[in-house]
Amino acid sequence: MTMVYAGICCHAPGITSRPEKANQEDLFFLLNQFDRLRNEIEAVRPDAIFLVSAEHYANFFNDNMPTYAVGMANHYEGPIEDPGWLGIARVQVPGNSSLSKKIVASLLNDIDVSYSEEWKFDHGMMVPLHHLTPNYDIPIIPSNINCQSPPFTSLARSYEFGAALRKVFDSMPERIALIGTGGTSHWPCTPDSGKINEAWDREFLSYWQDNNHSAMTNYKDKDVLNIAGQGAFEIRTSIAIAGAAGGKGDIYFYQPIPEFACGCLVASMEIK
Repeated sequence: MTMVYAGICCHAPGITSRPEKANQEDLFFLLNQFDRLRNEIEAVRPDAIFLVSAEHYANFFNDNMPTYAVGMANHYEGPIEDPGWLGIARVQVPGNSSLSKKIVASLLNDIDVSYSEEWKFDHGMMVPLHHLTPNYDIPIIPSNINCQSPPFTSLARSYEFGAALRKVFDSMPERIALIGTGGTSHWPCTPDSGKINEAWDREFLSYWQDNNHSAMTNYKDKDVLNIAGQGAFEIRTSIAIAGAAGGKGDIYFYQPIPEFACGCLVASMEIK
């Protein structure tokens, strides 16, 4: 087994762009649990972090929107947003082209994925990386699940994507840490921005924590949209990590933070 870690976290841009707006006790505990995730990742000495995120029209648009995409470059640049606004300096993030190509080639035996040798990271990747590898000294293999523009891959298929990743990782000698980053309920770029359905979030996270495949994948997108907002389509990233890890989850932190327009989350999952 060479998948050495699995975890999930939020990527709300407000965490770095307006930290002073949040309840400072909530912010302290959130950042503390980001540190916990970072320490755990560093302890398993990964050769690379495979980061599953949800893109925000930074690289892909409706004229070319892959369902699943994997980066294959030796380095990436981010953030694509204004660094002054996001609160993260623009940096060059290391990749590993040869490892990425090997992963993509193996994935294509079980699931269709697109790939890209050019990728500019938006907040969906830069906010987690800013906290989990602040020195940018671990190679990153970026991956995207389309959660932005319907039609979407099914939730069950997202779980299968994770299972396909696990099969590939287990066939390689390299040590891979797998991190999924996305949101639960939130309504970005709408009049309801800042609204959070805490009860729905906790329900979904309880299913994720139990790795309850049927419950996690039973949601319908039209219901998710009405109950949890279009931002909640990003649960696909967390579901993929559950499909890869196969074990039970441990929620380190979950707290609605309206100033960041979402419920903020940090968690890990046992690899089984």
